[in-house]
Amino acid sequence: MSEELNMRDDSAREASMNRERELATAFVDLADTYAPGFDPLRLFQRLVHTCRGLLDVDAAAVMIADARGTLKTMAATEEEAAFIELMQMQTGSGPCMDCYRTGEGRSVPDIAAERARWPEVVAAMSDAGYRSLHTLPVRLHDRTLGALTLLNTATGDLPDGDLDLAQALADCATLALMHWATEPRGDDVVTRVQSAIAAKSALETAKGMIAAYHGLPVHEAGRLLADYANGHGVSLADTAQALVGRTMELAVVLNGNKTAGH
Repeated sequence: MSEELNMRDDSAREASMNRERELATAFVDLADTYAPGFDPLRLFQRLVHTCRGLLDVDAAAVMIADARGTLKTMAATEEEAAFIELMQMQTGSGPCMDCYRTGEGRSVPDIAAERARWPEVVAAMSDAGYRSLHTLPVRLHDRTLGALTLLNTATGDLPDGDLDLAQALADCATLALMHWATEPRGDDVVTRVQSAIAAKSALETAKGMIAAYHGLPVHEAGRLLADYANGHGVSLADTAQALVGRTMELAVVLNGNKTAGH
């Protein structure tokens, strides 16, 4: 019995050490604005995938407000149509918009209980297979820029400490965005945020162009584009802009070859 308990203790300590290493790596990766090809699109993608990997959540998305105060989805762990619709439903109302407006996190352990308040959001969540939602402000000091959304297919609250960790990851990503300096973009928050939104818009346009050119679903076109940028060590934002600006051929993304114009 004593030997079995010791083995359990050793296993628990090893698991704790592994998680600490994963957390340290996650924060370094989010803060590394000097990495080759750094851009806000990769930053936000890293944030949502880190949340899904380290926290007890099934999906995550980050939304940033444009100059009019409308939330725009910058990155999500899922690209299915139902999930995208769910995010779009919250651009005007819902827990994510409430979080952005108040600057305070919201936990909805059972979204079905909020059907009278947010009927469209509840319907979209049910269609996408999610039953609980937790959202936290994406902020720079006291200024709220958007919201980080965490979703689960089961009802209930998140484990103790997960919301605090998610907030710390979001804060780290926001600080990294403010230090994004691969090109002169101005030092104010609005300029940085609008540049990130413009980069996301170019990415969505590029995905649509690739999908139409190759006859692929949009989410598959997005994967090909990300694979190309990762495989060539180039900026995803710059690659998307090159495609939209027609300085890079659409076929290049599929065959993986570089062009002289990129």
